[in-house]
Amino acid sequence: MKVIILKTPGDVDQLEYTEVQIPEISSDEVLVKVKAISINPVDAKTRKGEGMFALMKKDSPLILGWDISGIVEKSNSSDFKDGDEVFGMINFPGNGNAYAEYVAAPASQLALKPKNITFEEAAVSTLAALTAWQALVVNGKVQKGQNVLIHAASGGVGHFAVQLAKYLGATVTGTSSEKNKDFVLSLGVDHYIDYHNCDWSQQKPEYDFVLDTVGGDNIDHSIEVTKSGGTIISIPTGLNEEITEKAKSKGINGYFILVKSNGEHMKAIASLLKSGAIKPHISKIFSFNEMKEAHLQLESGRTVGKVVVVIS
Repeated sequence: MKVIILKTPGDVDQLEYTEVQIPEISSDEVLVKVKAISINPVDAKTRKGEGMFALMKKDSPLILGWDISGIVEKSNSSDFKDGDEVFGMINFPGNGNAYAEYVAAPASQLALKPKNITFEEAAVSTLAALTAWQALVVNGKVQKGQNVLIHAASGGVGHFAVQLAKYLGATVTGTSSEKNKDFVLSLGVDHYIDYHNCDWSQQKPEYDFVLDTVGGDNIDHSIEVTKSGGTIISIPTGLNEEITEKAKSKGINGYFILVKSNGEHMKAIASLLKSGAIKPHISKIFSFNEMKEAHLQLESGRTVGKVVVVIS
């Protein structure tokens, strides 16, 4: 089968196309013939030797990627049968081996793909959607009537988080650059902030929950606008000890989360996709032979929603 391996950490030229044997599946695993792959910032970071590289570097050949959708070719699980259309985030954190024509996936990390969405839409509704679910529902416990702030609301995680917060009944404020304002408004936000032209020191502490998908100064800004007793969850950088103490001194819960593969959460996302409560936005589709270009697009920082790579 065709795969893309990472020869050594570095730029996109370290991604190399080659052939390896189709993987064998263990008990409670399924072999998925991959139709589409989603890529995320962690893919690019890992390619450079950061991200998940330390966890993965022992594997040879090293195959990046975690987000897949496809068709079950062979099943060693009672949960899925041959021919089922499935999607999921595989073995995160760890090695998902997703940049490949076939992936051996734990059945416990997959869900059936809803009939009303494409393989491309399913592939992008994995790591990003799971991050939003685990941040807002599992950890943040966002409730109806709460005020929620989503930073970078036009991004991969952000655009799912806005829709999920609205589904949960929250009043949602989303931030983005001015050029993405219309897209963020189309997601259903109640209030919009252009983060380039916002004086955060003048904002009131009005939010019960803040999702920070950017890091850096945004964490400090988030502390300023979060209510006492509220929660800030940071995705990209985490909260260092100094900022954690600052949040605590104001009665705010501030912490970092790392998304984890979870089939039950994938099933919940599948249900939301089926009902139309959340809809993925794909800004660009690449072929498997264009993985390098897909990485460069991701690293440009100008992607609205998600990019997807199609295998067949």
